[in-house]
Amino acid sequence: MHAIIRTHDLTKTAKGRTIVSNVNLSVKKGEIYGLLGPNGAGKTTIMKMLTGLIIPTSGEIALFGKKLAETSKEGLKRVGSIIEYPIFFEQLTAMENLSIHCEYLGFYDKRAIHQALDLVQLRGIENKRVKEFSLGMKQRLGIARAAITKPELIVLDEPTNGLDPIGIKDMRDLIRTLNKEYGITFLISSHILGEIEQVADRIGVVRQGRLVDEVSLADIRQQRTDYIELVTSNLQRSAFLLEHELHIANLKIIGDKKIRVYDAEVSTGQISKLLISQDIDIEEIQKHTSTLEDYFYHQMQGGE
Repeated sequence: MHAIIRTHDLTKTAKGRTIVSNVNLSVKKGEIYGLLGPNGAGKTTIMKMLTGLIIPTSGEIALFGKKLAETSKEGLKRVGSIIEYPIFFEQLTAMENLSIHCEYLGFYDKRAIHQALDLVQLRGIENKRVKEFSLGMKQRLGIARAAITKPELIVLDEPTNGLDPIGIKDMRDLIRTLNKEYGITFLISSHILGEIEQVADRIGVVRQGRLVDEVSLADIRQQRTDYIELVTSNLQRSAFLLEHELHIANLKIIGDKKIRVYDAEVSTGQISKLLISQDIDIEEIQKHTSTLEDYFYHQMQGGE
């Protein structure tokens, strides 16, 4: 599958400070790609460079296989975006706002405006002024505006910021619909893992202006490991019994009181029963499930 976005050593410095450093990003056609990182990590700056809003200090951007240069912005016509917060003419209606946007793009198709409003479930409010809209409605109108020209790629910067749980779910459903039914590729940023992991196919982790990892969610889910942690003062005897009586080969001794058992076939109940029958005192026994959160927290801390 070919890449819709590809960057090579993308870098941005401002006032002597490096905001984005040597980012090599690749977004494949048809996927939902999530840029994950804390506020101030450089996600918005990357998106602004990709959408031509700011010029990189160095490095290259290729959109749809062609280099994005100051003189050739053809690729950007195939991209819709909401960077930071969607701005509208508040006194005008949704319909008027979208009509102005189309005129600005030299795109005249009234039907496309109605289709875009349908798509984001904003029909029937065309004549309501935008200042009367809730934040969720404004976000949806922003996506309608981004989707009018049927772009092949939509770039969304923190699209669920400030939305209530229903608004967040609506936004997720909308992104999925546009992706699955219309084949639109998405690049979405967020500082909240829970949101990104529910929609993204792949995730790029951004930390202090650098892309520190790029990974598919399916791969991480396969790597997840569950284990049982046992705390006992009788460590050596417990380990011996687990190996010889329950035939557990995959265990790890941590410090002088903890044993971790990495064996999906064995339950906490079986371990407790065995050790109690041998008069071994169990201070604590608990099943742990590693999550995506553990993985990304590890990345955010610099893989420490």
